[in-house]
Amino acid sequence: MSTGEYGMQLDERKYKILQAIIRNYLETGEPVGSRTISKYTDLNLSSATIRNEMADLEELGYIVQPHTSAGRIPSDKGYRLYVDKMMEDKEREVEEMKEILLEKEGKMDALLKQAARLLANNTEYAAMVSAPQYRRNKLKFIQLSRVDANQILAVIVVEGNVIKNSILAVSEALDDETLLKLNILLNTHLNGLTLEEINLGMISAMKQQAGIHSEIVADVIDAVAEAIKADEDLEIYTSGTKNFFKYPELSDHERASELITTFEEKQILNELVQENLSDENTGIQVYIGNETPIRGMRDCSVVTATYELDEGMKGTIGIIGPKRMDYEKVVSNLKMLKNQLDDLYRK
Repeated sequence: MSTGEYGMQLDERKYKILQAIIRNYLETGEPVGSRTISKYTDLNLSSATIRNEMADLEELGYIVQPHTSAGRIPSDKGYRLYVDKMMEDKEREVEEMKEILLEKEGKMDALLKQAARLLANNTEYAAMVSAPQYRRNKLKFIQLSRVDANQILAVIVVEGNVIKNSILAVSEALDDETLLKLNILLNTHLNGLTLEEINLGMISAMKQQAGIHSEIVADVIDAVAEAIKADEDLEIYTSGTKNFFKYPELSDHERASELITTFEEKQILNELVQENLSDENTGIQVYIGNETPIRGMRDCSVVTATYELDEGMKGTIGIIGPKRMDYEKVVSNLKMLKNQLDDLYRK
């Protein structure tokens, strides 16, 4: 159980009952009785056992009985334990995610650089591989916590365990109960949704429920939108630029210079990636001459494929060469890499 100042006195069962009381009270605003808790928790305890545990919680000062009701409500001490434990759990979860992500990012970076080199060497053309992006990202959870009287921190976790932190200004200090209510409101409505699914009606209803704190809801939704949007600094790995000089039709100074500039300009390659990822066809795509979406590559053929990892991560593999490229060889290499990439990534 928690090792905080208050938590030493509680065993796991008491804490779960306290947690159920607080969550129920936050959702309904009504004092909570033992019968409600017996249905609410997964402890499979009788009402009599829960009554005894609630009596202990009351004696320890975690819950109190309003004068007008037989039920119980959380005390400030109960809220404090709940908030501390929740923050401790979320912080640990976020830290674990960060460690996993750092390990995966390093692994992915090395893998994609190697993939681009192998593709260029095997085909004797130029090759590019984009880092995976999440298409139609879904929100996993939001955690609001107080920084100081004028600021709160919104930790936003989206599909693929991508973590974004956003500092939001508030006009007045928010107490623990308000923060908890906002956390429950935001997570209840938004968890599991894509940006497209968060509509004006839903936002309006949430603002109404938030009352005087409606501006915070609006700010959090803006932060969620930023977190869900595709990363503008998309990493693209390239290799084999020197291979352009092997083909006379591409190797004159002006044409080669334009090709190399285009190939090294990641923002231009990003246009090709976005074009490829927006297409529902995830197989092999062949662009010949003027069909190529990039102006500087109109003298070339571009062959692309979309690879897909777990949880909707997608990226683009591309080969750029002369129109007289060995299409069979190129398609064979692309298919092989496309099929192997997921397995390689998981190793």
